[in-house]
Amino acid sequence: MSNPILNENRFSAGERILDGEPMTIAGTVNKIFMLFVCLIAGTAISAYTLFTSPDTVPLMVVGSAVVAFILVLATCFNIRIAKYTAAPYALFEGLMLGAVSMAFEAQWHGIVLQAVFATFATMFVMLMLYKARIIRYTEKFQAVLMTALLSVVAIYLIQFIASFFGRGIPLIWEAGPVGIIFSLIVVGIAAFSLIQDFFFIESASQNMLSKDYEWYGAMGLMITLVWLYLEILRLFAKLNSRN
Repeated sequence: MSNPILNENRFSAGERILDGEPMTIAGTVNKIFMLFVCLIAGTAISAYTLFTSPDTVPLMVVGSAVVAFILVLATCFNIRIAKYTAAPYALFEGLMLGAVSMAFEAQWHGIVLQAVFATFATMFVMLMLYKARIIRYTEKFQAVLMTALLSVVAIYLIQFIASFFGRGIPLIWEAGPVGIIFSLIVVGIAAFSLIQDFFFIESASQNMLSKDYEWYGAMGLMITLVWLYLEILRLFAKLNSRN
């Protein structure tokens, strides 16, 4: 799901530092690259496990997803620990993504590479739109985005609960027109969530926050990118299944 930790309301004037080295955008970018290394390491471990001990993969996927969620939740309540939780989060997220990606790749060859390319292309486009101030993060933008995010969360939660009773929300998970439109909408929401991440990182650096916020900002952006990738992967799977 969408990044639950980046929001400009998460910091105040009391967080500004008067001495020492403050958070910078360049420093945050460096942390993002470090997290990508951890994510790739996790996917590599997952792929190796899939070939050597395939029976352990389901447990690994569930376990890594739970641990990643706990790390995100802990960071939400204590920003200062982001420098300790961000890298493990990326590693465990990579373990989950590796197995999920290979499952999709086994059914539709080339779909993972397409989804990765589309994810980074989307991030680049949104960054350019934000830098050019074509898209501005305003209070109205924030309100609309939050409403959309909560709507998606509600749908996923209903589906999760219904699955325990052998039921589910009809049409939106299928490869028909309704399902594809739903996936396009969710991909769009995930893409616009990147604007919130960019705004947070820029605002936090301008507010001279402590160096800890570099890890916090990098972790938040990683969360959004992972969600965007999964939604694009699901969309491409629906499109491919129609062929």
